[in-house]
Order: sequence, then C-alpha cells, then structure tokens
Amino acid sequence: MNQDYNFSSKVKIFSLSLVVIGLMGIAYGFYSAPSTVEEAKEIVANMSHGSDHGGESDHGGGSDHGGESDHGGESDHGGESDHKEVTLGGHEYDHDKHVFNQLHNKPWAAVYVPALFFMMISLGVLAFYAIQRAAQAGWSIVLYRIMEGITKYLLPGCIFVLIILGFSALNFNHLFIWMDPEVVAHDEIIRNKVGYLNIPFFFLRAVIYVTGWVLYRNISRRLSLKQDNDNDISIHKKLFKLSAGFLVFFLVSESMMSWDWIMSIDPHWFSTLFGWYVFAGMFVSGITTIALITIYLKSQNYLNFINNSHIHDLAKFMFGVSIFWAYLWFSQFMLIWYSNIPEEVTYFITRIEDYNLLFFGMVVLNLIFPLIVLMNSDFKKTNFIVILTGIIIIIGHYLDVYNMIMPSAVGDMWSFGPAEIGGFLFFLGIFIYVVFKEISKAPILAKGDPYIEESKTFQYYNLD
Repeated sequence: MNQDYNFSSKVKIFSLSLVVIGLMGIAYGFYSAPSTVEEAKEIVANMSHGSDHGGESDHGGGSDHGGESDHGGESDHGGESDHKEVTLGGHEYDHDKHVFNQLHNKPWAAVYVPALFFMMISLGVLAFYAIQRAAQAGWSIVLYRIMEGITKYLLPGCIFVLIILGFSALNFNHLFIWMDPEVVAHDEIIRNKVGYLNIPFFFLRAVIYVTGWVLYRNISRRLSLKQDNDNDISIHKKLFKLSAGFLVFFLVSESMMSWDWIMSIDPHWFSTLFGWYVFAGMFVSGITTIALITIYLKSQNYLNFINNSHIHDLAKFMFGVSIFWAYLWFSQFMLIWYSNIPEEVTYFITRIEDYNLLFFGMVVLNLIFPLIVLMNSDFKKTNFIVILTGIIIIIGHYLDVYNMIMPSAVGDMWSFGPAEIGGFLFFLGIFIYVVFKEISKAPILAKGDPYIEESKTFQYYNLD
C-alpha cells in the first residue's frame, strides 16, 4: 500500500492518555514539594536515609546546585548572605536553606529534563535533515516527510523550555543560581560572567536561536511541499543553499544553547567540548527517533518504498554517532579527571559519588549496548533489533540529560518518582501527537525531489 498516512484515533488516544497521566505525576510532584525551610527539614527527617542526607548535603551541595555555590567557597548559594547576617548557628541555617532549594527544585527539574530532551530530539533531526539536503544525499529522500514531521515539534518544544526558563528568571525556582541577584552579589566567579550571564541577554540569545531554527524548518518544509507539485529544479537548488547556510548558524547556535540552557546551571564549571557533546547526544537521539517512527509506519503498511537498506543506513548512523558520542564523553571526562583542577573535577565527583549507577549506567546504554549489537551488519536491517537498540539509546540519552541537570539542581536529593515519570510521559505524549499529526498533513513521499527514484531503489550490497 502506498496511501498517505492517516492520523488514527488510536494514536490520538494513546498520546493524549500519556499527557493526562503525565500531568497527574507532575501535579503530585509540585504538590509534594516543600514551600518552606521547615517543611524541607521535615521531609528530610522522614526519609529512611535522612541522617545520611543531613551529613552529606554539604558535600552533595559542595559541587551541585546551590550547591555549586558551596564549592566556590560555600558562598554563592544565597548562603553567604545569610551566613554574614547570622553569626550564631549561621552555617546550620545555610545548610537548611540549601536543602530546601534542592527539594523545591525537584519538580521543576523533573519537568525541565524531558522538556529539554524532546526539544533536542527535534533539533537533532533538523540538523540531520539539513545535512541530507546540503549533501544532496540520494538514499534519505524517502525519509524527508518523517523528518519534517518530527521537526514540527521544535517550536512547541522550545516554547516549553522557554516557559520554564522564564519561571526561573521570575524566581519561582532556583535552577539557575546566576539568576539570583543575591547569589551574584556574593560570588566573584559568577559576577565576572555577568556580561554574558544576565537575564536580558540570556533571553535575547534564546529568541535568536529559536527564531533561526524555526524559520529554517518552516521555509524548508514549505519549499519541500511546493516541490511535490512543481518539479522545479530551482527549488532543489534553493533547499541546498538554504541548508548549507543553516548548518553554519546551527553549529554556532547549538553550542551557545548548550552553554546557556544546560551548562550555566553549573556557572562555575565549563568544558570546551560541551557543545559538541550535547550535539552528539541530540543527533543520535534524533536519528534513532527517525528509525523508530519509520519502522512503526512501515509495520502499519505505509512506506512501502522503504527497504532494508534504508533501515540499515539509519542503524549505521545510530552506531557511528554512538561511537562519536562516547569519544566526546571520554575525552571530556578523561582530560578533566586527569588534570584534577578543583573547580572542574567537582562536576564529575558529584556525579560519580551521588549518581554513580546512573552516570556509568548511561554509558553502558549509550555505547556498550549499541556497539555490541549494531556492529553486526545483519542486525542493522532487522527491525526488532533496531527497535530494541533504539529504545535503549533513547532511554540512555534521557539519562544523559538527567545527569547534566539533576546534580546541579537537586544534588543528592534525586529520585525517580511521580514527577520524573510524569514529566517524561507528558512530553512524550505531546511529542507523539504533534509529530504524527504533522506527518498526516502531507504526502508521505517527497515525490518532487530530482533524486527520488534513486532513493526508492536504493540498495546497499543487495541487503534486500
């Protein structure tokens, strides 16, 4: 069958069910979060390992969030101000306030992690789409409509992220400590970065990023649909030039986005590899999502022009970019760990000591499993194996984003509870709804591209 995709009621009901279940989990997370220091102390006291937190939070706080402040001399958590004002018992009060900020941040961070993750999947697919256009690749043309459907989520995904960032700027949470004037006033390191890390410039940059990404996505989508009817070679040339120019903008804006929206949660820490590292994670997650949706639609008797060679090539990208991600992860970790500079290595100490299983577990999920499984050429064209590996990769890179955000936001108070699960399901539901609805709006085959016949008959060493 070669009919265009119909947005079925089953997909609608499934996606909306995820949204509703997710909202309930998020609501519970915010409901159970403390609103005062006293409530935070009571929550910690009721934990089965409350005594450990009481003794370790200074360490957990020494290199994490408010946190990260303490590592700078226990000054920037907002703590130094209180410490100076209260001469007796001041340190105990600072510690209690620090724990309160961590627990208060939990539901916000639980929402921010999946909001960022699914937005980055869409952005990673947009980069892959632009690369295919700029390279004038023949094999991937039959996948264009799938990519265009996934990138439709980019605008709503960015809006969700910007809303959370806006709440941070309005002091509804303490995710970004450099947004707190009291912290900046008592932290020399952050104060020296105020020319870049200030709220007006931060949001101006964000608007520029999002505008550039969405403009390219919408223009290329419009031209792609127009090409279906016009069969005009000039459109192909326009898309080539537009994509090549966009990739220059993307490389700069993606790196700056990773500094702003992720790395600035740890304003004392930085890595020159961080932009590339974040890109590799979003890139492989995006390619994996393309593969999963393609295999699903083909199983529903759509995409009869997709063959084993197309799946094989997607799996090759999943394999290759997973290796690239691991190379960047190891390079960043090894250089910082070996140099052992206190203000740099504290980033990894926190994650190894408080997030040990998650930190090294996501390396296994993102490297070892894909390496062992997808090294085999036959497995790359076996749908079940690609789906299984794809799910593992998606979970692994979600945990990667979790490891980037949570140690700074909540320290050693992390957990996987209703808010974390609910946040993931909420954004997964919206993602599925937006993507599949967009795929249903246009012909599922980009038939106007001059290389479409090459793409439909693509073969790799007679895999089929």
